[in-house]
Amino acid sequence: MIHPRFILPILALCAAPAFADVKLPACFGDHMVLQRDVKIPVWGTAEAGEKVKAMLDKETLSTVTAADGKWRMDFAPRKVGEPLMLTVEGKNTVAFKDVLVGEVWLASGQSNMDFTVAKTEKYYFAGTANEAEEVAAADHPLIRMFTADWTMRAEPQSDVVGTWKVCTPESVREFSAVAYFFARDIQKELGVPVGVLTCTYGASTAQAWISREALAAQAEIKPMLDAIDAAREKFSADAAAAAGYERATKRWEETAAKAKADGGKAPRKPKNPDPIQDQHNATVLYNGMIAPIIPYAMRGALWYQGESNTSDARPYPTLQNTLIADWRKRWAQGDFPFYLVQLASNNAPKPEPGSSRLASLREAQATVLKLPNTGMAVTIDIGDEKNVHPKNKQDVGHRLARIALAQTYAKKVEFSGPMLDSAKVEGGTVCVKFTHAAGLTARGGVLKQFAVAGADKAFVWADAKIEGDSVVVSSATVPAPAYVRYAWADFPEDCNLYNGDGLPAGPFRTDP
Repeated sequence: MIHPRFILPILALCAAPAFADVKLPACFGDHMVLQRDVKIPVWGTAEAGEKVKAMLDKETLSTVTAADGKWRMDFAPRKVGEPLMLTVEGKNTVAFKDVLVGEVWLASGQSNMDFTVAKTEKYYFAGTANEAEEVAAADHPLIRMFTADWTMRAEPQSDVVGTWKVCTPESVREFSAVAYFFARDIQKELGVPVGVLTCTYGASTAQAWISREALAAQAEIKPMLDAIDAAREKFSADAAAAAGYERATKRWEETAAKAKADGGKAPRKPKNPDPIQDQHNATVLYNGMIAPIIPYAMRGALWYQGESNTSDARPYPTLQNTLIADWRKRWAQGDFPFYLVQLASNNAPKPEPGSSRLASLREAQATVLKLPNTGMAVTIDIGDEKNVHPKNKQDVGHRLARIALAQTYAKKVEFSGPMLDSAKVEGGTVCVKFTHAAGLTARGGVLKQFAVAGADKAFVWADAKIEGDSVVVSSATVPAPAYVRYAWADFPEDCNLYNGDGLPAGPFRTDP
């Protein structure tokens, strides 16, 4: 049952809004990049029944605003060319200059995608390896990025605050590092403008980025939706919680202002008890950050998320599949490319083989490869034992770019490290065969992080040697091996199986 607190907002949403001027969402702006070779949707609001005209280069479209104040027009596909002007006219005129046509990607996820090229006051946790050099060299006028403000909402929004910025040494400081390094590689290889729509939020869960309708349709993950509904009901009945937060916020503002005036560091802002303002909760980021940019034409999506779902990896494949299907359905561009980053190594290394929450989540992430037009960048070798935000984002972006260049743009480039193909027990050994195994090699000499077990699943470290496109694994203490694992740990120290293109093997296990 819906609590009375929510009835007025719902009624307001159902009522036809009153719009005066023609307005487009913030994802349209000066310096934006439009996706080439596909229809280009342009949409917004105006007064009901108002005639709206849109002009892009020499093409002119017109429509009449619907009763709800909304309008949309689709321009014909375009090739890369000179900068354009997009003009929309109704009772007023809106014009956007320096509009380029090229390749557009969506970058989303939690803090490792949110992580910026430079450390700033807002992004205090960020800053990449060789930061000063990267910032100084970031003069790329054909790379542009739209960064959406961190926004959580109870219902799908029609707009989100954000602006398009041309890549310069100053602007790149607050560009998503992974998205920037991806765009840099793509732009260099293709020689066309590249735009990125960045919609990220630190510590967010996968379910926060999925719509209500999609979550409700999946029995395994619907309880996540039920949980936020119950939390909203409870919060709405607790006037003291909201009042206490207001008082705490006021005290914080005074303390923060004093700290800033004294040249000190402000304390953390009090946590908002409103469940809608919690990035762990279902739907809130879809509503606040994804809904407003649909159906902006793009080539595909980049996804780096998972740390906030490691407490239980079991529902993650369903969450991941649901998110991908949800976004693809709503964009209505078919099975657009969806390329994700597998979680990097983190936490202290363990001396013996054992269980691992991060490894279980990585395994869940890898199930994405069963879906059409997907890819996964393995980063098991470039993590940081003590920092969940490793600063080597260059290789992350580079590996994502390899996948896109190979699978989306049909370039002849290896895009994956060795991937498990089969594991066959042969006497006292297990022969593990790999795909993407040309030039299979052990960096640093002896292969490490292989483990075997018998039927008892008691894993021990194993000897491993490369034979062609396979690795033969054995242990003197396991005469009848049944299962094999590789890099199955939070931080698999010195895992060193690569192919000839310098791409690492992904972690795996053969035990159920």
